[in-house]
Amino acid sequence: MYQERASRLTGAVVWTNTPSAGPRAGRVLPDGCMDLLWHEGRLLVAGPDTRAYRTDGAGARAGVRFFPGTAPAFLGLPASEVRDRRADLADLWPAARARRTAARVDAAADPASGLEEVALALAADAGPPDPLLRRIVTALDAGRPVAATADELGVGARLLHRRALTAFGYGPKTLARVLRLQRALRLARDGMPLAETAVTAGYADQPHLAREVRDLAGATLGQLLGGG
Repeated sequence: MYQERASRLTGAVVWTNTPSAGPRAGRVLPDGCMDLLWHEGRLLVAGPDTRAYRTDGAGARAGVRFFPGTAPAFLGLPASEVRDRRADLADLWPAARARRTAARVDAAADPASGLEEVALALAADAGPPDPLLRRIVTALDAGRPVAATADELGVGARLLHRRALTAFGYGPKTLARVLRLQRALRLARDGMPLAETAVTAGYADQPHLAREVRDLAGATLGQLLGGG
């Protein structure tokens, strides 16, 4: 059973996923985020995905999902280094630091609480997040074109692309596609007709929405809405 709650870290979400009837494969959709996660005693970093990530459903999991663009400053690594990966924290950090972090999670009442404490400490050490990154997310999530976003933020297209690679793991056009997919799913799950969902979310039409869903999610919209 999957559960989530708002974290004490601004913009982050704390989640747990405990199999209730044996292992069942799952699908994690691209959302522009990175996670610090625990899986059967291992600490991993889930990088930003460009395609759906399939899980085997085995074992309990817990994680902290960071607001898009914030995790690289907390973790001390560019998002592009872990794009489309689930990497052991011990392979990304010095061994002693990774061990101390694992021990902190193990000492907590539960892995989710331990991960949240780690995330709060990382954020405190990193200092205030770069406000430009949130402005990029806000503009693209509102459906603003990439070129218009660069102009509005007063940055060149090349600088925007470099900043996006470091913070989000991919360029602003891919981030815009991912955010648009999530926008469409929210509308469809709220009961909006699919043709209206497509236009409202920023697609040319319903077939365009269907192609993008299959490309990014590896499934049809009907399968996603039905939990398949």
